[in-house]
Amino acid sequence: MLLAGGGIGAAALLSACEGSDPAPGAAGKGSGTPKSGGTLRVGALGRANAITRDPHGSQANESDYLIISLIYDTLTVPGATTNTVDRLAKSWKADKDLRTWRFTLAEAATFHDGTPVTAEDVVWSLRRLRGTPSGASRLPGIKAENIRAEGKHTVVLVSDYANAELPQLTRLTTFVLKKGTKEKELAGAPGTGPFKLDWFRGGSARLVRNDDWYGGRVHLDAIEVKIFESPQAMASALLAGQIDLASNAGAVAARTAESRKDITVVRRPDDMAMPIVMRTADGPFADPKVREALRLAVDRKAMVKQVLSGYGRVANDVMGTGDPAYAKDLPQRTRDLAKAKKLLKEADFDLGKTYVLHTTEDVPGLAETATLFASQVREAGVKVKVVKQESAAFWDKTWLKGDLYTTYWGTNDSVVFFASKTMYSEAGTNEAGWDDKEFDAAYKKAVRTADARDRAKVLHELQEIQHERSGYLLWGVADGIDLAAPAVRDLPKLPGYGRVQLERTWLDR
Repeated sequence: MLLAGGGIGAAALLSACEGSDPAPGAAGKGSGTPKSGGTLRVGALGRANAITRDPHGSQANESDYLIISLIYDTLTVPGATTNTVDRLAKSWKADKDLRTWRFTLAEAATFHDGTPVTAEDVVWSLRRLRGTPSGASRLPGIKAENIRAEGKHTVVLVSDYANAELPQLTRLTTFVLKKGTKEKELAGAPGTGPFKLDWFRGGSARLVRNDDWYGGRVHLDAIEVKIFESPQAMASALLAGQIDLASNAGAVAARTAESRKDITVVRRPDDMAMPIVMRTADGPFADPKVREALRLAVDRKAMVKQVLSGYGRVANDVMGTGDPAYAKDLPQRTRDLAKAKKLLKEADFDLGKTYVLHTTEDVPGLAETATLFASQVREAGVKVKVVKQESAAFWDKTWLKGDLYTTYWGTNDSVVFFASKTMYSEAGTNEAGWDDKEFDAAYKKAVRTADARDRAKVLHELQEIQHERSGYLLWGVADGIDLAAPAVRDLPKLPGYGRVQLERTWLDR
C-alpha cells in the first residue's frame, strides 16, 4: 500500500524530461556544505511477520520499503517542481496518439555487480511486476506483451488507451532487477540504486554506498536500517541516541519531541491519506444518502487535532490533496448532525443495528481514526463497533471486500493516481467497489486529453463527482513526520516515495 504516484502537466510529459529535481530539507543547524562519510542509523516501522525481500511484492513494512528503495531504482521518481522526474530513465517521449511511450535509460547505469543495465532487464522486470497479484493495478492498461525493448537503452510501453499520465505509473514499484533473476536469488539480487546491501537480519539491514551510481555523488558511507514495531519504541531509540533518524514516526512521536532542542521535527505536507472506505457496490452503505450522512456526522477539525495532533489538515473527501490540480473551490463539508439524521431517515437506514468498522495498527493513527469516528457518528444515531485486525488478516479478508474499513495510502499528490487505482470501475484495487459511469467517462477523458487547460477542466469535473458520491470519507490528510538528530542534514521533504530518497542526505560530524 505504500505506493507512490503523481501527475505532471501534459505539455511537460509530451517532451523529453531531463535533469533530476530533488527536494532536500534541512535538519538541525550547522554547515551547509555536504560532508562525505559516516553511517546514518535509521529506524523504520515494520512487523516481523510481514517482512518481504521481493521488490515487486506488497511492501506493508516501512522498513522493507526503505531498504528496497535504496537498493533498487525505479524508472522515475517524484520531484520538487514537477511530480515526475528522471531516475533510471533519463528521458521519455510519447507518440501523438499518447498510447506509445519511449523511455530512454541512463547509459551509465550499472547493477551493483558491474553489469550494464539494458532495456531487456527493464522489460523483464516490468513484465514480472505486471505478473504479480497487484501488478495489473500498478501498470493499468499495459499488457505484458506491450512492454518491449528497442535497442539497448530504450524501453517501449504501449497502453491500451491514450494516457497522458503514463510516466507517473513508473514512479510506483518499477524496481529493476537483472533479467532472469530467480525467486531464490531475490534476497541478494544486485540492484542499481545508490546503496548496496551489506547484510540483512530479521528485518534490519546495513547498506553501503554505491560509488558507481550513475545518479551522482552519494555522501554517506552507509545506512543502517533498524526495524521497530511501534513508533513509540522508535522515538525512544532516537532520544536515547541509538538511531539518528526516526522515519515516518507519526504525529504522537512528533508531539513528544517538540520540546526537545536536540531533535528536529521534519514535516512533509500532504504525505498520507487515511480515509474511511464505505462499500458502494452493495451492503448497508450502498445508498449515497447514507454515505453523505456519515460524512456530515464527522467533526473533521477534531479528527485532525486528536488523531494527528495537529500535524496535518482538514480534507474534503477528495483523494490527492497535494496535486496542483486539486479542486480547492469545492464546498468544504463541515459537521451537520441535523442534516445527517435527516438523510439517514430518508434512506430508511437501520439505526437498530451495530455496524463493524475494521482497522489495523499498520501506521500510527489508523486505530485512533476508527475509534473517534465511531464516537462521532454515534451522535447521529449510528452505532459502530471497531474491530482491530492483524495486518495479514486485514489485507486478505477486509481490504477491497469490507463494508466499512480504514485504509491508508503513502502518497497523496495526484488526483488521477487515485482515480486510476481506487475509483475507476475496472481498477484492480477499487476499494469501495464503486461503479459510476459518469466518473469513468471523466477519468478516461482526463487521461486522453493532452491540452493542459482542457485537462484541468475535466479533472475538476472528476473531483466534483468524487466529492458528491464516492465511497471515500477523507476527513484529513497527515503530514509525514521524520525525527532527526542534530547532525542529520538534507532530509527529503517530499511526500510519498520521495521520503525514501536519502542519497543526498549527509552527516555534519
